[in-house]
Amino acid sequence: MYAEIKVTTKVPQVVFKTRVRNDDLPGSNPFEWRDLTTDEIFGEKNVVLFALPGAFTPACSETHLPGYEKRYDDFRALGVDQVICLSVNDAFVMFQWAKSQNINKVFMLPDGNGEFTRKMGMLVERTSQGLGFRSWRYSMYVENGNVRQIFSEPGFQDNPQGVPVQVSDADTMLDYLQQ
Repeated sequence: MYAEIKVTTKVPQVVFKTRVRNDDLPGSNPFEWRDLTTDEIFGEKNVVLFALPGAFTPACSETHLPGYEKRYDDFRALGVDQVICLSVNDAFVMFQWAKSQNINKVFMLPDGNGEFTRKMGMLVERTSQGLGFRSWRYSMYVENGNVRQIFSEPGFQDNPQGVPVQVSDADTMLDYLQQ
């Protein structure tokens, strides 16, 4: 199940089903469905993506997501074009989670069907906990669609119940980018 991601590995080609604000049409629904391709998200850009097991879960809500939101401007100062939070949740859940956490800078990317996560080799089964399939906790730096660095939390093969934030946090990624 776990694919070894190496430096210069291209990110998988998928289409993400997202909901974006559409303020151009007064009086209409302010959100519309939009398909975003891997190339639109990662092509010709420097991107930090961090993936986590699920919206509203303890470590994800208390540490992982808030850490990246807090350090967002530091990433931008280092030439990062976008900071993305990915989870195997749908667009509605990702939107409500961001709203509940006051997330305004980090882009919330739903991988509702887990296709990107599966192609990354980071899909883990959490059915014994009633959670279905989820993303393993990791972060990566992507430059022009190529993975340049990945920080995957230890224990993937064992798939423990809880996955603490040890190496996929914002500070670890910032330390790498400042080298």
